[in-house]
Amino acid sequence: MSSYYEKILATGEVKCIDEEVPFEIPKGWEWTRIGNIFNHTSGKQQSSSNKGGGTPQKFITTSNLYWGHFILDNVKVMNFTDEEIKTCSATKGDLLVCEGGAGYGRSAIWNEDYDICLQNHVHRLRPCVSGICEYVYHFIYLLKESNNLASVGTAMPGLSANRLKGLLLPFPPLSEQRRIVAKLAELLPQIEKYNNVQNKVDELNTTIKDCLKKSILQEAIQGKLIPQLAEEGRAQELLEQIKAEKRKLVKEGKLKKSALSDSVIFRGDDNKYYEQIGKKCLDITDEIPFVIPETWQWVRIRDVFQLNPKNEAEDEKLVAFIPMEKISAGYKSDFTFDTTKWGTIKKGFTHFANGDVAFAKITPCFQNRKSAIFHDLPNGIGAGTTELKVLRPYGNTIDRWYLLYFLEAPYFIDEATFKGTANQQRIVVGYLEDKLFPLPTPKEQQRIVAQIEKLFEQLH
Repeated sequence: MSSYYEKILATGEVKCIDEEVPFEIPKGWEWTRIGNIFNHTSGKQQSSSNKGGGTPQKFITTSNLYWGHFILDNVKVMNFTDEEIKTCSATKGDLLVCEGGAGYGRSAIWNEDYDICLQNHVHRLRPCVSGICEYVYHFIYLLKESNNLASVGTAMPGLSANRLKGLLLPFPPLSEQRRIVAKLAELLPQIEKYNNVQNKVDELNTTIKDCLKKSILQEAIQGKLIPQLAEEGRAQELLEQIKAEKRKLVKEGKLKKSALSDSVIFRGDDNKYYEQIGKKCLDITDEIPFVIPETWQWVRIRDVFQLNPKNEAEDEKLVAFIPMEKISAGYKSDFTFDTTKWGTIKKGFTHFANGDVAFAKITPCFQNRKSAIFHDLPNGIGAGTTELKVLRPYGNTIDRWYLLYFLEAPYFIDEATFKGTANQQRIVVGYLEDKLFPLPTPKEQQRIVAQIEKLFEQLH
């Protein structure tokens, strides 16, 4: 490839621009700067001090300028002097470009039969040769869509005057520009049409996959996803292990004695469900949400998990800090953390440790299934947002992934009740503690988790 050079007319300096030239162009085309083929200016700054002097004029801001068109329903008025009207207004055929904000680069050709004034965040490009604006409009759009338009080295994305005027442009003959623009006018509507169809297909696929995942989880916690195996025993045996673990923790002073006051749920000879709490025996048949296998056991969440347990550690110890934004939504248990000293976060935040399962208790994070199984935390512990509920199984009695999938199942998510303002509602006190939990045997929990993961993998 031959080298490309640019001569700076003001100084006579000639420099090689090979690093700027991205590709070869056809014969008859030229590389040029936008500033070489347009006269550039910007509009007038809008401020309270600019209301005096001159005459009231309508003017365009970036909120009026969109790709390929203008919205003029809310055009504002500001005073402009005669000189400002000459330098800060657009006439028919000018190409206008947004300077800053999220919409930087948005461009449209002013094709009205009247002139209009401009605010300073709107660039005006007046062509030195008529008929080139449409081609350059498409060029600017291409740069914006490919993330190659913004000024470099600025805190906020934007398009400065120097950046705009300095854009290197592959410039065909005028007749070829017209043919390119005509072909784009033919193809772009079709591309947009197919893009819209593809977006709808993608949205439908996402919706279908999400519905299937919900159905899989619901089937799983009802014991319908895999068959039960007689040799794996009954969940009643697991309950005895949990009680033994709780008695051990009470003896070690790590658990309050009140935690031993479990309820016992059973089905009577009349096929009704009862809950024995001390000397009381209550009919809870209406609370039972669905039928579970005979080898399973209904329990209350509060009886088989420690809820929001506390950590003890030295203040200087490095631990994990996890705000809500570092916990992913969905079904993956993805999270990240910052590392900090325990003394800075031990008060005013929710505690957790390796192996704990947590979920967001506030809307919409709750419905979006922001949840995680914590692992690989610095020194094994951490703290984070107060909008988390944390569950800690007693020892290794309950599979963490089975618990997480339960917390993400429709039975748990869809039946929740909330309290608070419209924008900040939280699950009501007692919802988690009193929730009925379908408990399979340990081996069946593991088989359920394996089957869920297999089916989820097939949905990707």
